[in-house]
Amino acid sequence: MMKFPTKIPEKISLNKEKNCLFLEFATKGDSLKFKLSAEYLRVYSPSAAMRDPSTGEQKLLAGKKWVLIADIKHCGNYALKIIFNDGHSSGLYTWQYLCELCHNKEKYWQTYLDRLHQAGACRAPDEQIIKFISH
Repeated sequence: MMKFPTKIPEKISLNKEKNCLFLEFATKGDSLKFKLSAEYLRVYSPSAAMRDPSTGEQKLLAGKKWVLIADIKHCGNYALKIIFNDGHSSGLYTWQYLCELCHNKEKYWQTYLDRLHQAGACRAPDEQIIKFISH
């Protein structure tokens, strides 16, 4: 299992199209590089508003395929505040949480896709899944 650092990323950059965040962490003699899409970051926002108050589970967000990162701000030495073009800006992405998102990216993304499918929802905001039932 790959060991992930829990310190501040060595490099943080946003690509030209503002649809993904690049993180680079220094390790012993090497660096780990990650690309996190705006959609992935948005649907896994650590904001309390994105949690079900009774269960604490992450709420399912559909229709975020085209969301963009509008701005990024440092919050002290412990987190990033990511502001999205859909108006969401209340999540603080700690270095530890960003490492978790990097480490579990494939698993978390598949879980998100499975939850969308189970709910009959889509990634794109203007798509709907229609189920035809024959009698």
